[in-house]
Amino acid sequence: MNQDYLDPINALNMPEMADTTFAMDFLIRAKEGVRNMAIALTETASPEARTLLRDQLKQGIALHQEISELMMRKKWFHPYELSEQYQLDQLSANNTVMIGQMNLFPDDTSRKGMFDRTPDEHKGASQA
Repeated sequence: MNQDYLDPINALNMPEMADTTFAMDFLIRAKEGVRNMAIALTETASPEARTLLRDQLKQGIALHQEISELMMRKKWFHPYELSEQYQLDQLSANNTVMIGQMNLFPDDTSRKGMFDRTPDEHKGASQA
């Protein structure tokens, strides 16, 4: 029998996995922003534009640091402990493969019986 991945019981630990993924994506994009801003700064001749880009570069570096520190506090990122970071990367890769193999779109998408009351009962309870 196929496991129903739309059943909330099968979402155990998914919010934490999503948080780590979103944080890493945010960190990578902040790093890309710093890199792009630095390149733009080296190619700009206008003093006003250089001032603006320099300020944005400083903000981007501060954002990257803030995200990195948050991730390190939460133990989602180990930039100074390569063996621990490698283990996290392996776990992430294995989770990606596992999610890719899930049947997330089953033929039967009925959720009847999965909740403690029907939508109509819930409406009536909130109106009382």
